Amino acid sequence: MTASLADDRRRGHRLRGLIAWTGPVAALCLAGALTLSTAPAAPAAPGVPADPLVRYHHQRLTWKSCLLGPDDETGKELKRAGAQCTDVTVPLDYTHPDGRTITVALSRIRATDSAHRVGALVLNSGGPGGPTIGDPPWVRKAMKDVGGRYDVVGVDPRFVGRSTALDCGWPTGSMIRGAGGNRADFDRMTSFSADLARRCRTRAGDLVPYASTRDTARDMDVVRAALGERRISYLGYSYGSYLGEVYTTMFPGRTDRVVLDGVIDPARYGPRLLRGTEAAGKHALSDWADWTAAHDEDYGLGRTGSAVLMAVEAIQSAAERAPLRVGEYRVDDRIVPTVMFNGLSQDNPTAFGDFAQGVRDLRRAAEGHPVSPSPWLADVLQFLLTGHDSGYGSAQTAILCADGSAPRDPESYWRDLRRADPEDRLFAPVTNNINACAFWGPPRERPTTVRTDLPALLVNATGDPRTLYSGAETVHRGWPSSRLITLHDADQHAVFGIFGSACVDDAVNVYLATGRLPTADISCPRGRP
Repeated sequence: MTASLADDRRRGHRLRGLIAWTGPVAALCLAGALTLSTAPAAPAAPGVPADPLVRYHHQRLTWKSCLLGPDDETGKELKRAGAQCTDVTVPLDYTHPDGRTITVALSRIRATDSAHRVGALVLNSGGPGGPTIGDPPWVRKAMKDVGGRYDVVGVDPRFVGRSTALDCGWPTGSMIRGAGGNRADFDRMTSFSADLARRCRTRAGDLVPYASTRDTARDMDVVRAALGERRISYLGYSYGSYLGEVYTTMFPGRTDRVVLDGVIDPARYGPRLLRGTEAAGKHALSDWADWTAAHDEDYGLGRTGSAVLMAVEAIQSAAERAPLRVGEYRVDDRIVPTVMFNGLSQDNPTAFGDFAQGVRDLRRAAEGHPVSPSPWLADVLQFLLTGHDSGYGSAQTAILCADGSAPRDPESYWRDLRRADPEDRLFAPVTNNINACAFWGPPRERPTTVRTDLPALLVNATGDPRTLYSGAETVHRGWPSSRLITLHDADQHAVFGIFGSACVDDAVNVYLATGRLPTADISCPRGRP
């Protein structure tokens, strides 16, 4: 996702998740082991087993400025919001808590209404692999008056952002690509994926087995204890919804108010979680094309939605003949679909305009013109075609591969690609393609069987092209104690505090204020983003 632009734009791209985060991590990663400074712990009662994590649960946290240097924009924003930061020490391997340790980075804006304080609201903004430490300021703003009743806490999960680094030294920020137009292209993609996995075994083989969501959930519970909280509230976007599902299952009774926005059906989660999103992607592309056609005087891609879509198809056709020259980059028929996929998750004029400028640049390149890419396209191409964000892609892949097994035979992916809609040259080649998890070691643990009695507030847009609305409906049906807020007629991934729906934001804030779920599900009109 792109960053370092306007606040609203940065928020939306950062939370897009499930493929890319192309903004710079505005921090140094803290790696290695720390010596714990622990407060004295009470001895265990007779007959009660000693807590093997006692030294982690009772560690003293040293809160300090979040600002790491003059170029740290995230730190500056946190400082302006009154946040402080710290590191929590956790075991690398929870089966050997006395062994190697790693750090998990936190930011916190403390409650100002101490008389009505609810507790800590822990955040995760998705990815997987997306940093969350910079999110408390805008989440606190979205919470309006109720924000003063919470300590709003951003946590960079293990191996992400300012936490202990996992970086495989990749030449890209993402394992995700289109498959190309023929078997030779697919074979190159297979070799590319195998090389990414090999680099992780070579460069970070001591860390990748411990990147699972279950281990991240264990870290969250250490964070809870280290903060001195009996229970925590939780707000998770996109992949963060799955993390919330796993945490509440593994640690029942340790959550208070839970909001899951952009809901992942746990039955669909895994290394191939993008499969099945093709129709939603095409719908979002069509809506964007209609908007772009209505602004043809700005972008010149066509005066009808159909004409804009034809321009997109022409770009892919040109890339199939020869890579497009876009500034310093060569953009082939495996990269164009990934760019298109990455451009669709935020349903607002700013995101639509950024994407339209990028497509305009690609069309000019397809026509043979010299092109200097617009900021959005430059960020995406840097993300996909250089090692600038290797750490992001490495952590994202390590998490997905640690959470579930992927088919190991490349032929199974090739068959899926051949069975896909032959008219779909943009989405099916991305969502059905092979990735590095095909060459990964097996997960250390089985996936979590998520409990069905979670009292949670679920939020999803009907046109979400990443976490499908049908998945939110499935989760809701399986959890009778949950309520679902639906944002209608929006191709929006992640809603609360991002899209600008007063209906959604007010309903979430009432729940955070009272702790009482709505008596019935809530339908919110699209309104104006």
